[in-house]
Formats: sequence, structure tokens, C-alpha cells
Amino acid sequence: MTKLLLSLHVLGAIILIGPSTVAASLFPRYARQVLAPDGDRTPKGTSALRLLHRVTRVYAGVSAAVPLLGLATAMAMGALGDTWLTVSIVITVVAAILLAFAVFSQDAIIDALDDKDRDPAEVTALASGLPRLGIITGLFSLAWAVVTVLMIIRPGSTTGA
Repeated sequence: MTKLLLSLHVLGAIILIGPSTVAASLFPRYARQVLAPDGDRTPKGTSALRLLHRVTRVYAGVSAAVPLLGLATAMAMGALGDTWLTVSIVITVVAAILLAFAVFSQDAIIDALDDKDRDPAEVTALASGLPRLGIITGLFSLAWAVVTVLMIIRPGSTTGA
């Protein structure tokens, strides 16, 4: 059972967290292009931005299964009290909070683009928050990288590495 849980946990991390990380990281770049004063705010011009937002939002929700599978795996392995796991859990919570901020920021940009009555200058002003969004998504990616490294080089590993 432990091998099945671990396999599902790792597959979930790759298949679910990977796409949300990439999509969240690409969103600020495409948002800068769309929100530029001369940016293309037509449905065709915003299609990539909307797709990245949808991927980030959907995969963020579904990827909640990954930490749950991780906890189930840790319980099956008897590793719940291990320090490396506690640190991984804390970093995972931080990553989830960062992703929530990123999704809410993306929501605001998409909503502003959808609001036909909104002043175009207000929409352009949203671009000032894009560097912060880029930092948030970068920290989100870094958090997952640290958790991945902790999972690979964890103390007491049976890999012999």
C-alpha cells in the first residue's frame, strides 16, 4: 500500500503541481503584453492569458490531492514525526498561500479585462502589480523546488544517497 500511495503522490506532484507552477509563472509575462497601453485586449489577444489563468486555477484546486496523498504516505511509512516532513508540510502550506494570492491576482486581471465599462486606464494600472505577481509565482516555484529536494535527500532515506 505504501508503494501505491507514494507512486500516486509523486505522479500527482508531476501531473498536477507542475502545470500550475508553469502556468502561474507565465501569466505575468502575458499579462504585461495584454495590459500594455497598446496591448491587444480583444478575445483573441487575451486568449493565452485566459488559458494560463484557467490552468492555474483548475490545477491549483485539484493539486490539493498531492499533500493529502503525501500525508497518507507519511502515515503508512511512520514518518509523521520526522523533522524533514514537518518542514516540508510548512513549506507546502506557504506554497499554497502563495498560489492562492497568485490566483486571486489573476482573477482581478481577468475580471478587469471582462468589465466592458471599466476605464482602460484602470486596466493598464493593473500592470503595476505584475512585478509583485512575478515574485509571488517565483517564490511558489522555489517552495516546490525546496519540498522536492527535501523529499529526495530526506534524512534516513533508504536510497543510500
